[in-house]
Amino acid sequence: MTDSALPTRSPGFLLRNWRRLALIRESGVGTVGLAIILFWCLLALLAPLIAPYPPNSQYVPFQVPGVTAPDGGIFWLGTDHLGRDILSRLVWGARTVLFYAPLATFCAYAVGIVMGLAAGYKRGWIDDVLSRAADIILSFPVLVLYVVVITTFGASGINIIIAVTFASAPGIMRIVRGLVLDLRTRDYVAAAQTRGESAWYIMFVEILPNARGPLIVDGCLRLGYVIITIGVLGFLGLGLPPPDPDWGGMVNETRGMAMVFPHMTIFPCIAISSLVLGFNLLADGLREISLKD
Repeated sequence: MTDSALPTRSPGFLLRNWRRLALIRESGVGTVGLAIILFWCLLALLAPLIAPYPPNSQYVPFQVPGVTAPDGGIFWLGTDHLGRDILSRLVWGARTVLFYAPLATFCAYAVGIVMGLAAGYKRGWIDDVLSRAADIILSFPVLVLYVVVITTFGASGINIIIAVTFASAPGIMRIVRGLVLDLRTRDYVAAAQTRGESAWYIMFVEILPNARGPLIVDGCLRLGYVIITIGVLGFLGLGLPPPDPDWGGMVNETRGMAMVFPHMTIFPCIAISSLVLGFNLLADGLREISLKD
């Protein structure tokens, strides 16, 4: 068995992977990206303590940033057209994004990985059927697929997850399939076949852990795409139902007043852009680490 099989066999597997993740500090862009992500995660986690006001409470509308609130507090980022504190809605909106985006990405990867492993390892008619199905779905514009699924089943968090999984799983399947086609010829796979291990054991224990590097990098990038998707769906009115805070929905609700009160649209856009930037920078950092590894 070659050294490439060691990550799946050694008892120090988790420790080595933790050390590899800790190497992110050696990448400047990766460190910055991780810091941005942790910043938003911390805001989301501490939203009940950090947010100055309840996200849906209405006060004085059209207040610019820094104006004193009626209760003596400060509207640090101003209020929207309904008098809701923008800072509070941004903080609570981070919870929405950081819950649905990772969950939708995980579901897409779960489906895409199973499809890719089966297509790449089994080959034959299974590969043909899954590859043709993926080609058909990938031939449609992604945004069109999202809109079709959401308008068919209705706007909700569950349906956003379904839409992301349906549109993203075929692309993930193609990536996994390509990796499996290379890894299935390795010596440790042949050794497992000689031992009489089942196909599912070989796919999930021998092959998948050795394909994790590219998948982790792609996962960070895809998380950024999903965040943008949630924002776009919210902007189109196909995101989470109001009045729950949704960054894309916040832009949609106030876009008609952007020229007069730009703060109502600028801050949600900055929030979306910064979180996407964080995941992209983290992906670049992980890619640098994988090249050194």
